[in-house]
Amino acid sequence: MKKLSKVLAVILVLAVAAALCVALTACKDKEEVELTVGLICLHDNNSTYDKNFIAAMGEVEAATKVKVIYKYNIPEENACYEAAVDLVDQGCDIIFADSFGHEPYMMEAAKKYPNVQFCHATGTNAHTAGIANFHNAFASIYEGRYLAGIAAGLKLNEMIAAGKFTAAEAKMGYVGAYTYAEVMSGYTSFYLGAKSVCPTVTMDVTFTGSWYNEDLERQGAQTLIARGCKLISQHADSMGAPTACEKAGVPNVSYNGSTKADCPNTFIVSSRINWAPYYTYVINAVREAKKNGTAPKIEKDWTGTIATGSVVLTEVNATAAAAGTQEAINNAKAAIENGTLKIFDTSKFTVKGQPLTTYKADVDTDKDRTPDTEVVINGIFEESKFRSAPYFDVEIDGITLLDRNYGN
Repeated sequence: MKKLSKVLAVILVLAVAAALCVALTACKDKEEVELTVGLICLHDNNSTYDKNFIAAMGEVEAATKVKVIYKYNIPEENACYEAAVDLVDQGCDIIFADSFGHEPYMMEAAKKYPNVQFCHATGTNAHTAGIANFHNAFASIYEGRYLAGIAAGLKLNEMIAAGKFTAAEAKMGYVGAYTYAEVMSGYTSFYLGAKSVCPTVTMDVTFTGSWYNEDLERQGAQTLIARGCKLISQHADSMGAPTACEKAGVPNVSYNGSTKADCPNTFIVSSRINWAPYYTYVINAVREAKKNGTAPKIEKDWTGTIATGSVVLTEVNATAAAAGTQEAINNAKAAIENGTLKIFDTSKFTVKGQPLTTYKADVDTDKDRTPDTEVVINGIFEESKFRSAPYFDVEIDGITLLDRNYGN
């Protein structure tokens, strides 16, 4: 009996030791995968664009249990590099930046700090730069803008049926930031969505020369309304255009979130990129790499889609939207997901009266915007196939640019 007791005692000691070892290992693993993440924002929560990035990071921060350090109002100049360096000094394992012009400064920081992962939204250089720890990401937001365009077209049809104007007068307006491919891809897909249900629609586009300028965006919307535009959309980041529409009683399709609270009578719907899937993907990759002592496996150029949950629309505002809008959006969304609907189907538009049968885009990015890649394949302009950031910069018939602003 004593012998049996000794054996049991030994077993108990071994069991306790094993449990302690497991607990210590678990603690060690937990310690190894703790991460600090930095987010560099061009503006702050007052910008609908930056607010979209910040809100997504807040969701991911809670879900993945990372520590996040935010840098607000960082301009597209050397201040971005300085912000990145400060985030490295504060122990960040991953640094995200949210604006196009942040890219060269993020690349500079990535070269200096090879053990930190630098991830830049909307950029174009990662796939050719050869910097192992520098990455670009974007989403096929043109899919969401096309769906929002369907909502716009149906609203035009409703107003035509009500006798507010004729089919020939179905003109929309669009407030853009710059004459960049990202903006051009967005307004063109929006227009094509509207045209798919309202064939007579045309569109005027004006540019503010700024991603965020409430006064200029308001003035842009007012100019378009004065030119007879019956509905306004935008690729700009303030409430300038939506509030101008609410005041004038003109229907509005916004961007990067609902404006229903401030514009209950005119807001129809909004599309946006949901950055949470990308944040989560990068965090998990870095966490796994740290746990295994390996290099993170992060795509150089990542593209999110409707299918990945990276392109989303707000709830349709029934007060302003035409009847049947949500059903029409759902049907088109299903067609995009199953591949039967291609946004930039070249049979659906013309350029100077002619079909677009071939087009070389500047995919590999140089300062002269030299075309380098054939992007029309089997009758489809393959946007975001060869690079995540948009490269559709074709001026199609039906859209009039009132001015141009190419930025720096």
